[in-house]
Parts: sequence; structure tokens; C-alpha cells
Amino acid sequence: MKKFILSLDQGTTSTRAILFDNHGLSQFVAQREIQCLFPHSGWVEADALSIWVSVIDVINEVLIKANITMNDIDSIGLSNQRETTVVWSKETGMPIYHAIIWQSRQSAEICDRLSDKKDMIHQKTGLPINPYFSASKIRFILDQVPGAQKRAENGELLFGTIDSWLIYKMTKGKIHATDISNASRTLLFNINTLKWDKELCDLFHIPIKMLPSVKPSSYLYGTASFFHPSITIQGVAGDQQAALFGQTCFEKGESKNTYGTGCFMLLNTGDKPVFSHCGLLTTVAWQIGDVVTYALEGSVFVGGAAVQWLRDEMNLIHQSAESERAANLASDTEGLYLVPAFVGLGTPYWDDDARGAILGITRATNKNQIIRATLEGIAYQCKDVFFAMDKEAKCSIRNLRVDGGATANKYLMQFQSDVLQVDIMLPHCLETTALGVAYLAGLNSGFFKSIEAIKKIHSYQCVFKPGMNKREVDRRYRGWKKAIAAVRKFKL
Repeated sequence: MKKFILSLDQGTTSTRAILFDNHGLSQFVAQREIQCLFPHSGWVEADALSIWVSVIDVINEVLIKANITMNDIDSIGLSNQRETTVVWSKETGMPIYHAIIWQSRQSAEICDRLSDKKDMIHQKTGLPINPYFSASKIRFILDQVPGAQKRAENGELLFGTIDSWLIYKMTKGKIHATDISNASRTLLFNINTLKWDKELCDLFHIPIKMLPSVKPSSYLYGTASFFHPSITIQGVAGDQQAALFGQTCFEKGESKNTYGTGCFMLLNTGDKPVFSHCGLLTTVAWQIGDVVTYALEGSVFVGGAAVQWLRDEMNLIHQSAESERAANLASDTEGLYLVPAFVGLGTPYWDDDARGAILGITRATNKNQIIRATLEGIAYQCKDVFFAMDKEAKCSIRNLRVDGGATANKYLMQFQSDVLQVDIMLPHCLETTALGVAYLAGLNSGFFKSIEAIKKIHSYQCVFKPGMNKREVDRRYRGWKKAIAAVRKFKL
């Protein structure tokens, strides 16, 4: 048996290659930073060729670190930053414009012009019309580059999210494909029919011939012949869906939350899409064989970034890790709430005009209480998302599986368990995005025998259990909702 699955985790600011063994354990890691470009206010781009070169670099480095060759690799799993858009020439394989990153707002005007179609778009895609998604980014590139629209109509140009771009390069241009989870984030894919939608493509004036073929997440995509004549790509998923799979949230009602700069919570909703009325995104989680699994997704804009703010802007701590000790030194927040709406509020409010605030300050308020209130503000935001999911999915959410850098803060994790009144489960392997596509690739190749086998090897380093009574939770949460109302009412 081959020794490892090679997982590629291509993110916004870095690319990583990780080797996983057949126990699902990370053995070797290589990483390269990715430079983001900011040509105008609100625009975020990157050089797509540099992203591809970073993949080559990290694969070579991780093989050297492990002292192995591609002959020791079972297969490749690929996870990617979602919605980021690349358009390239079919003839040359070269991008015609920079990759437009998912965060970029440069196509906002295109979305504004189509706002009267928002209900139709939501019914077909489960998503709001927003520059966050790929369709308006494609339209922007075709408008920006002279002659691009005609070339696209003639079949000379190809579109892809980062997974498609890397598959195309790894297979030396033989395969133009995407997985279903990434397709569901484009605003062009109908999650009811599971096909590219002509009406949506016509709405954005995007030729369907530009779009990649859509495949299951666990599937033999082709041979990565750029690296080796027999190494295959067998697992692909968008980063947050990959993390949901990496957390073994295989059953309806199982959920995960990633605590990074922001927080992304996903809930497995089973084999039927649940369309939200509370600002949640409906998305395809993954497809294995003929079975499609759906998810609800909610976003908190400012999670770990709030702790960075305490450190870098307020100088209340010198290192992020100090926030845990400071929170424990404060016996109570005494009615203090900090709403970290530094760039607006995400799910379920979607209020871009809201701004952060500290409420309930008294003469006795001290810095440790402010730090503690900041951590609690992260947890309360996640409770807002969790509450919306529980209400709309109509399934009992038994626990929340967590990953991301902020999970190192034990105070935050315990308080999160308290306010949600569910167990918080922290896995041994925190590289859940890369692990998810390793599982998907290994399931298809036989490296991992079954879903049940994966469940057996998946383990947790810590489980946080609720220690606060429900009455006290409800009292505190009412205070949080009052703080949110005050922030939303006050506009500069």
C-alpha cells in the first residue's frame, strides 16, 4: 500500500501541501505565502500563475522533507479558496487577467444592476446576488479585457475557480473540471437540477462553453501528469465544505465552526437543500457517488481578528494567547458587551453599515473585562448563526466540532459551549480542510476503506461541556441582543 495521501490546501494567503497517513494523521507540511494585490480600494486580486508556482514549490518541498517520491503517494486531494475566479486562454493556458479573490468587491455594480432578479437567483442557487460569488467576477473580466467576450463565445476562453485552474495545470490542460461544492458557489449552478443553469448564464452573459464539467467531490479527476505519469487527483472540495467533511460531519444535524480571522459555521442538512429566510447560505457540501449532501452556511466577519485588534490596535495584550489568561482574571464582565462589528455584521443580520461598540462601561470597568467581553462577543456572534441554523434546519444539533487558530483559547471554547448549551469537540488534527480532501481522495482510491473506517480513526483531543445553567445563558443572551440592536440603530 502507498504511504500517503497528498493534500493541497490552496488558500487566500498561502498554499500548503500536507502528507496524511492511513490513520488520518498529518506527517509532513510545506507552505508558501501568496501575495494579494490591491489595485483599487475594495479590489483584491492575485497572480494566478504565482498560485500555480506555489503548488509546484510546496509539493517538491514536502516530498523532500518526507524523503519520498511520487511513487509513495496514493493520490492527491485538492481544497481551495472558494469563489476566486480565473479566466484563461484555452490555446496558451495563460490567464487573461489576474485571479479575482473571493473578498473583492470590484464587481458590485454588476450585482446592483441585477438586484431585481435576487429572488429567482436565490431559488436556483441558494445564494444572494453578491460580488462575493464568481459570476459577477467573470462578467467583470470579460468586460475589462478587450475582445474577451467574443473569444469566450468562440470557445477560446475557460473559466474556473482555483480548483479548476490547478486541475487544468496539473493535468497539462487535459481536464477542465470542478467539483460540485465549488460549482455551487458561482451563482451559475442550479442546486435543484445539479446543472449549470442557462437562464443564470444568460443573465450574466456568460457562455456555458466557458464553464468546467461538474464532478463529484470523491472522484477520479485525472492524472496529474505534470508531476508523475500515474499520480491521480481523486478528491476535490471548497475549503469550508472540506473542513465539514474533515470534521466527519457525515450525518444530518452535525455541524462545524472554523475560528479564523472570521468564523464559518456549516451544518449538514442531508440530501435535500434547505432554503434560508434568515440570511444563511444554502450550498452543496459534497457528492460521493450519486448521493449529494447539502449544508447551510453562516459567516461571522470578525472572529479571531477581534483578538488581533486587542493586540495590535489597543495594546491591551502583547500576544493573542494572553487573552485567555486575562479573561480568567476578570471574575465577570458585569454587564459589559463588546460587539466586534468592525466591518459590519454577517449572518443573520447582513448589516454592512453596523460598526463595533462597547456597551455597559462603568467607572470600575477594567482591561481584563474588555478582553473577556471581546472573546464573549465572538461566541455570541456564533450563537446568532447557530440559533438561525437550528431554527431553519429543524434538526437537533447535538454538538459543534471546531477548528481554526482561536480554538487554542480555552476560555472562548468553554464559553461557546456554555452559551450554545452543546458539547464543543476539538479534534486532534486541526488541519481539517486538508484532512477533508484527504478523506475524499482516499475513499475513492481505497486508501480509506469506508466512511465507517474514517469515523473509527477520527479522534478528539478535548470536549468542552456546558457548565452554565440555561436561565443564566438566556439572561446574558438577552443583553447581547440589546447590544446588537443598539449597534444597528446607531449609524454614522
